[in-house]
Amino acid sequence: MRTLTYGINNMIPKFPYKIWKIVVPFVIGFAIYFLQKPDIIDPKGWQLLAIFIGTISGIVFKSLPSPVITLIGLHCCTVTKTLDLATESLQGFSSTIVWLVAFVFFIARAFIKTKLGHRIAYIFVSLLGKYTLGLGYGIILTEFILGPIIPSNAARAGGIIYPIVKSISETLGSRPGDGTSRKLGGFLTIVAFQGNIIVSAMFLTAMAGNYMAQEIAVKQGIFFSWLDWFVAASVPGLFSIIIVPLVLYIIYPPQLKVLPQAVSIAKKNLRDMGSLTTQEITMTGVFLTMIAMWMFGEHYNIPSITAGLFGVCLLLITGILTWKDILNEHEAWSTVIWLSILIMMSRNLENYGVVEWFSTSISQIFLDTHSLLALCGLSIIYFYSHYFFASNTAHVAAMYGAFLSVAIIAGAPPLMSALLLGFFSSLFSSITHYSTGSAALYFGMGYVEVGEWWLYGFIISLVNIAIWLGIGYLWWHFLGIV
Repeated sequence: MRTLTYGINNMIPKFPYKIWKIVVPFVIGFAIYFLQKPDIIDPKGWQLLAIFIGTISGIVFKSLPSPVITLIGLHCCTVTKTLDLATESLQGFSSTIVWLVAFVFFIARAFIKTKLGHRIAYIFVSLLGKYTLGLGYGIILTEFILGPIIPSNAARAGGIIYPIVKSISETLGSRPGDGTSRKLGGFLTIVAFQGNIIVSAMFLTAMAGNYMAQEIAVKQGIFFSWLDWFVAASVPGLFSIIIVPLVLYIIYPPQLKVLPQAVSIAKKNLRDMGSLTTQEITMTGVFLTMIAMWMFGEHYNIPSITAGLFGVCLLLITGILTWKDILNEHEAWSTVIWLSILIMMSRNLENYGVVEWFSTSISQIFLDTHSLLALCGLSIIYFYSHYFFASNTAHVAAMYGAFLSVAIIAGAPPLMSALLLGFFSSLFSSITHYSTGSAALYFGMGYVEVGEWWLYGFIISLVNIAIWLGIGYLWWHFLGIV
């Protein structure tokens, strides 16, 4: 009898729990839809907002795999006539961000296949591998060096850092999906991603959206140079670089903290590998070519996506990658599906006036508030409104100018307002797995669950806000821009 009772009790909770995980996102979506609709918003925009929030809720609840949830969201957009299938619903699949992320997955596969990724990992471990925290700082240091010269956070993360993180993790026995993610890979993944975001905020040339913020500020009569941006970001940025890995080390600790034999093992493995093979030399050549294109392509109108596509084509032509390798890169194709659909929804929320309504409504609240309090409030809302965006540049284009105007009208220092909102235009990407190209890429590695990604992303966002509004304010007061 006890066995029968245990069996029944063991079966019953699973079924309702699964049903609720699927039902709850729809309930949330319907609740949004039946709220009062502001006249300023196109009715289809309100419908899309309900579908978008329901889709995101489904992803967070992990009702079904992310690509399946987003495909259901896509179907809801078309079956309700919210979006036209041909002209609107599929537009996300033409996003350059999506395909740059996919190309980076393929390039990373080539790093691993040729063993060049393992060689780079061994070099990294031999230099910094005594402590896991040291590896984390080494990865962020690499980001910091590359930040000023590669103006794409996705290209910088995916083309260079991603293969290193993946190779180090696998080399030291940490792989996604087999119970060893928390051993090392999960920690290094989040550290690498958060480092990517911090560095993107520190240099005007580290993220495409920064240029857009600069252009919008100039139109409002506020001028700042590359040096102005870096000097203002340097002190709070360095504090973030130091503090964020330590916080993650405490709240999301790796199981491997000390690697006493890692250095000697790495050096031995490097000796065993011998000199570079022909495939490694070819891979190195392709890799350096792509870096050069990412560094100098801006001056010759060569976008990052072109460099990524060029690299993949070269790898296919040289035989380093085969078409079967491309087809077997399942995480890349999964990411293409869910990221394309979320980007599409995000863009259409802007097109239907939802973002404009939100910006206008929030802005009006702070017009009669103390200038610095208004700036802080506007900055925080600007930061967390990124939950509704799947692109930094889209967010900057939609809201940066409006929030900057209100801050200036409220009496906040113009240059400080422009720079603070500019810094947050990178830092706000820390919160979700679809926030920017590098987020989708690192999340696609599979080391960190979506719930963990959102939770620790939110905690780190609080840390960064405290640093940049606290230490940053003191530094900017010293510089005289407050």
